[in-house]
Amino acid sequence: MKIYYCFFIFVIGFRNVHNLPARIHVGGLFEKDEDEIELAFRIAVDRVNTDENLLPNSRMVALVEKLHSDNSVLTSKTSCSLLHKGIAALFGPQSDLTSMHIQSICDDFEIPHIEARWEYRFRRDQLSINLYPHPTVISRAFIRLIHILDWHDFFLLYEDDTAIVRMKEILEEGEKENWDIHIFQFSESLYREKFQEIMEFQKSRTKQGMPDYRIVLDVPGDKLWKVLKAAQQVGMMTEYQNYIIAFLDLHTIDLSDFQYGMTNITSLRLVQEESQEFQSLLNELNLRLLLVRDKEPLKTLKTETVLMYDSVKQLAIALDQMDNAKNIAVFPPISCSLMNKGTDGTTIYNYMKDGKAQGLSGLIAFNSEGFRSYVTFDVMHLKQDGLSKIGTIFPDQEPNVTTPEGTSLEHSHFRVTTILTDPYAMYAESSKQMVGNARFEGYGIDLLNALAETLHFTYDINVVRDEQYGRKNETGHWSGMIGELIRGEADMAVADLTITTTRLEAVDFTHPFMQTGIGILFKKPTQKVHSMFSFLQPFSGEVWLFVMVVYIIVSLVCCLIGRLSPYEWSNPHPCRDTDMVEENVFSLLNSMWLTIGAFMRQGSDIAPTAMSTRAIKSIWGFFCLIMISSYTANLAAFLTIEKLVSPINNVEDLASQDKIKYGCLKSGSTRDFFQNSDLPIYQHMNRYMREHPEVYVESNELGIQRVAQGNYAYLMEITSIEYKTERICNLTRIGTPLDSKGYGIAVQKGNLKLSNWLSSGILKLQEEGELHLIKERWWKQKKGGGQCSGVSKSSGSANELGLGNVGGVFVVILLGLGLSACIGVIEFIWYQRKVHKDIQVSMFNLLIKEVKYAITCGSSTKPAPKLKSRYKIKTDEERPKALKSNAPFK
Repeated sequence: MKIYYCFFIFVIGFRNVHNLPARIHVGGLFEKDEDEIELAFRIAVDRVNTDENLLPNSRMVALVEKLHSDNSVLTSKTSCSLLHKGIAALFGPQSDLTSMHIQSICDDFEIPHIEARWEYRFRRDQLSINLYPHPTVISRAFIRLIHILDWHDFFLLYEDDTAIVRMKEILEEGEKENWDIHIFQFSESLYREKFQEIMEFQKSRTKQGMPDYRIVLDVPGDKLWKVLKAAQQVGMMTEYQNYIIAFLDLHTIDLSDFQYGMTNITSLRLVQEESQEFQSLLNELNLRLLLVRDKEPLKTLKTETVLMYDSVKQLAIALDQMDNAKNIAVFPPISCSLMNKGTDGTTIYNYMKDGKAQGLSGLIAFNSEGFRSYVTFDVMHLKQDGLSKIGTIFPDQEPNVTTPEGTSLEHSHFRVTTILTDPYAMYAESSKQMVGNARFEGYGIDLLNALAETLHFTYDINVVRDEQYGRKNETGHWSGMIGELIRGEADMAVADLTITTTRLEAVDFTHPFMQTGIGILFKKPTQKVHSMFSFLQPFSGEVWLFVMVVYIIVSLVCCLIGRLSPYEWSNPHPCRDTDMVEENVFSLLNSMWLTIGAFMRQGSDIAPTAMSTRAIKSIWGFFCLIMISSYTANLAAFLTIEKLVSPINNVEDLASQDKIKYGCLKSGSTRDFFQNSDLPIYQHMNRYMREHPEVYVESNELGIQRVAQGNYAYLMEITSIEYKTERICNLTRIGTPLDSKGYGIAVQKGNLKLSNWLSSGILKLQEEGELHLIKERWWKQKKGGGQCSGVSKSSGSANELGLGNVGGVFVVILLGLGLSACIGVIEFIWYQRKVHKDIQVSMFNLLIKEVKYAITCGSSTKPAPKLKSRYKIKTDEERPKALKSNAPFK
């Protein structure tokens, strides 16, 4: 037993040997202007020491040295002094040349070198890890942002030559996607002159100039505000300019001078400002900065500062994972003169490179070369209340970004094409000569006015030259309004233009401003219905059948209960008491006569005396009362309505006949619907219209005229049918909609900015109820609207009553029959108990016997039962005396 105990103590002791040193030195090299980064380094070390889950048996010690010169000899001497103190890793500095010099030293002595700065090189040194994303990773994120904003033509404006490295991926993507990229470089800080050069170049490209300038701007962070200010001074910071700032620290720049100019400024951000740890770091860093400088507190932190904080925590996580994996008693001091090397630098490097952790800059993960590869960026957009997050770009999934397009198109001027169709666009009736947009009126014109007032833009309206909506011909060219948009002759098309798949291949549409579908316009029928059996119409055939069934059931139940109840059996000759015979009036014929008499509201010479039969009579009377009242009320409606017969009632009737012709607009979405439909009935209709091209019409007005002439059905949008049937009272819509679709405003293909902007205005008008008011105004009020609403609907029809209307009364009578049957059984049992008072007889057998006798429909007479209480006559002499005295016999 002692051997096992000693072995256990030995194992525990052996495990304790494999721990890190109690004090782990980490070195930091920082230059004179890197106070924030240095403090972030120190705060990170302090927080690692207070974290119980990280390095519980060790304590990190920050050894910091300042670099006050670019002299490489002094830099080497300073770094060697840190290495001589036995450090686990070396952080910093941030400048390119100095950092590369430190990298070479660390590689020589096998000490991990951890950086948090932008670096253009595509290959790393052996033991160097950088938490700043690689230039290719950042470039791909900006490429995805350009795709989100749908930029195909833009300027690339930069100052430093290193920007070409950052923009290399964008230029290659532009070549592959056939983007039109124009590159300009600032020279000698002549920012305003360069912006003016861009404006002149833009004017030379087009006669009118593009409404939007799209610029990718890459300048150092310390010069960005000055560049934007120069752009503002020459008029390049208005609603017509769109900027992508290729700078991850835009959130640290004061943009208050530019946030009210309605300029679209978008950039990417790596740090997570919204996290509590970030705010805690910011507050603590400001407190410590008060001790070293007298400046205003920081409102946010730079990317490099946050990355330095994350890099210290990343090192601590790697060391913690090594704690039980390898025995590291001490990190040995290194002498640059003796050229002795560290022993565990490669191990620390591998643990850091293979590990993953969540930091203030998102998930930290590295590729095989030590570059940070998995990075998530926030998309930031400048609004009037400051820089705001509008979405996120993920490395391996679709971005979630709300396109920053809303105010940049304000005060723009657009060319609108339309087609003259009531009530969407019409020439205004006026005694004066009208010019410009005042020439037109209608639903579409009011919609444009409402959108212009909401979104603040102006427009000119022109009628489409070929008077067509738009259809693709055999050569692939589009006609009508769609063709004008494709050719750039108009900016938007506002009309009853249906959103279809074919049109979406050529143009873009806004959110639908009206829902519609294809309907059948037909002339109201004039032939009246005459029927010999109209009196049966108040009830449906199903109700009449149920009435007959209930009548038979009630008659049978009445016969059965009447013959079963002993109180319905009586002496047919009361004066001949010796006959000892009883008679029952509830034969099958009598029961049916009694039931039909009550239904016809007639009396009967048959009167029930038992409670069970009276209950049947009462519930049947209630049933008759309800049914006759309902029949009488609905019959009056049928007699006062003149029902008209229509030769077609739906699209199936229309397609299955050949006497009535039908057609649609020659060029429009309705014809495309039948041509592209896979349903057999619509394919049949399409073949008919192609074989009879005379059924096509050039305009809706011609189609309506043909319908009014008769023997023609016109297929058109339901909203247009509603408009016409409000004004032409002999027209009507037949059947249900053939499909469901919407009207939208069409814009040029790829102009998602304009379509999304207009869609936001349409949704706002829809939420405010303005679209409904505009439709009511043009459908019900103006141009003779509503005049058919008050016309007597003599061609209407009253609805026959079905089981859904009177089904309850059938349930009541069935329940009443059941109750009556129960009462009849109780009467029978009660009576038999009186008859067989002293004899033990089975009531069930008597009941079965009596039921069999009742259902055989046998004789209506039977022997009277012998009751003990019946009158007795002992002698013939006593009989007259008893009759005289009227006294009961004893």
